[in-house]
Amino acid sequence: MSTPILKHTAFALSMAAACSAFAQQSMPEVIVSGAKTNGERASIGGFGDAPLLLTPASITAITRNQLDDLGIRNTSAALKLDASVSDSYNAVGYSEQFSIRGFNLDNATSYRKDGFAIPGDAQIPLENKERIEVLKGLAGLQAGVAAPGGIINYVTKRPTATPLRSAVFEVSERGTIYTAADLGGRFDDKRFGYRINAAAERIRSYVKGADGNRQFFSGAFDWQITPQALLQLDMDYQHKAQVTVPGYQLLDNLTLPTNISADTLLNAQPWTKPVDTRSSNIGLRFEYQIDAQWRATVAANKHHFMRDDYTAFPYGCGSANLYPGYCANGDYDVYDYQSVGESKSPFSAQAQLQGKVGAHELTFGTSLYLRHDRFGDYVYDYAGTSNIYHNVFVPPAPPSRTTGPVTERVFEHENAAFVQDIVTLSNDLKIHAGARYVQVHRNNYGEHHFALPNLALVFTPARDWTVYASLAHGLEHGGVAPLLTTNENTALEPSRSKQFEFGSKAVLGDSTVSAAIFQIRKGLEYTDAHNTFVRNGEETHRGLELSAQGKAMPNLAYNVSLLALNTRQQGTGQAGIDGKRVTDVPAFRSTAALEYALPQVPGLKLNGTWQYSGKKAFDVENKTMVPDYHLFNFGAAYAIPHVTLRAFVDNAFNKFYWRDVTPALGGYLLPGASRTFKLSAQLDF
Repeated sequence: MSTPILKHTAFALSMAAACSAFAQQSMPEVIVSGAKTNGERASIGGFGDAPLLLTPASITAITRNQLDDLGIRNTSAALKLDASVSDSYNAVGYSEQFSIRGFNLDNATSYRKDGFAIPGDAQIPLENKERIEVLKGLAGLQAGVAAPGGIINYVTKRPTATPLRSAVFEVSERGTIYTAADLGGRFDDKRFGYRINAAAERIRSYVKGADGNRQFFSGAFDWQITPQALLQLDMDYQHKAQVTVPGYQLLDNLTLPTNISADTLLNAQPWTKPVDTRSSNIGLRFEYQIDAQWRATVAANKHHFMRDDYTAFPYGCGSANLYPGYCANGDYDVYDYQSVGESKSPFSAQAQLQGKVGAHELTFGTSLYLRHDRFGDYVYDYAGTSNIYHNVFVPPAPPSRTTGPVTERVFEHENAAFVQDIVTLSNDLKIHAGARYVQVHRNNYGEHHFALPNLALVFTPARDWTVYASLAHGLEHGGVAPLLTTNENTALEPSRSKQFEFGSKAVLGDSTVSAAIFQIRKGLEYTDAHNTFVRNGEETHRGLELSAQGKAMPNLAYNVSLLALNTRQQGTGQAGIDGKRVTDVPAFRSTAALEYALPQVPGLKLNGTWQYSGKKAFDVENKTMVPDYHLFNFGAAYAIPHVTLRAFVDNAFNKFYWRDVTPALGGYLLPGASRTFKLSAQLDF
């Protein structure tokens, strides 16, 4: 075994051993199998943990058990369980980025940790997360500034009531090795609890050469000061370094590349460096139960993110004066891109009061959000020419340059006040009425004020069946002009979006089912024919979501999700754009997951998932369409006392497909992973 493997394995296991030894000094050893979370509740739909059945919004909650059972280690794999979520310039080795209901999420505001915004510019670790919550649609009331597609919220693991000791060892792909430990429990003084997670990973990506490593550590602590007062603290740190995988452009800017391999790295140059990211987070929360009806909460979160960004960036065809687009024979220009010392440091705080007065369930609150982004002028120098079919080594661009002085480039200050009243009109009818007032100031476009109302009517014709209709307003920052446009790095002013949604949810025996139809409208942002990033016209997304999960029979569990989506661009005054589909948005997506427990072999479970994505438009004029695809994944798990063995094969039939299409940077296509394998062992002791 190589030294890096030993180093990363030792990191996770030594942290686990140290924490376990510390915990055992203060309590006797107790063997347990784990802790479970009620997957039918979520905090993302309002201002506290609530049953999904009674929340008038379309929400998915992916539980810790689901993550473990399917061997999920990153958000990309987790969100394949929800057909409404797609990749959005989700490049291997870079940040995980997504769209919901066809709208790209905002890296600054759409990703949340316990309700607070954190940057989505790096892989968000899952080792210390109890569940992933996805709110689909406008989140103006709940979150203020956020993309209209919705928000993704990561709920942190908390200390367990009884001792928890768990470790995982996993091998996958071309020699990727992953180790992790999870420890939880209470001290002798039961008012104090802890949850410790550690992980280390040697990454050998299915894309040959896109290698790296990752280390992670977190701690969460509870102090029950009095029966009414609870103080919670959580901290985490992650370091990841991995060579990033650029995408492909159209040949002659007209046709899709063919006869290529998903394993090819276009960034393969001797001078290529990994993208290096470091992130840390600290959260503090105090809850006080005033009496049986009223509760006060004060919480804050501080995040810090740093990145050194390097790539041998493929763009254009100089010999044909084609920008964007690769040459007809597969040649592309290689640029030495460097941006060193980037950092983001958002701070969030919120105070909230909740209680009941007669038929009214009331929430009052105020919040603060501060954001500082620092970066320098990037290096982007021509280095030479390579080819998508046979890589050509080129020297780094002379003379060697470095990133310009790092200074604060973005400062944002957001104040908000919010109120919500859930009024019980009768045993089967409630009104959810709320609004958030937002004052947002950004150094690149000044100060703006918005009132974001939200109104929903919830009808409960039976105990386990609800029907709702809602109207909502949302607010998002204007997009930032991408690199190589005439106004690059210029931010458009914030804009309002509007949504109507009608839905129904029900519990039928051992299953839960939901359906929603929606319409969302917002300003259309794109790079025009003059290579300028603009907001002009409107895009409208109308869709139908269906989902069902539960048990079809005692030994057969299932999860099914589908999205039918109609998108249109309009009002630009340009015949080539108006009436066309929005880019990178399939008209239909579906996913199904099954798990069967073999009665003949106790402890053995077989699972499989199927995903389908319809064709997508590559460009705003819909001149090029990207084909649809089907994917099949299979797995098995065998559990004996204290040990669970798991095996998985993803993309079992080795299908080549374009997983992700983006109009950014002139338009890129990202292939999906080829067939990959994974074996793991989980020890609970």
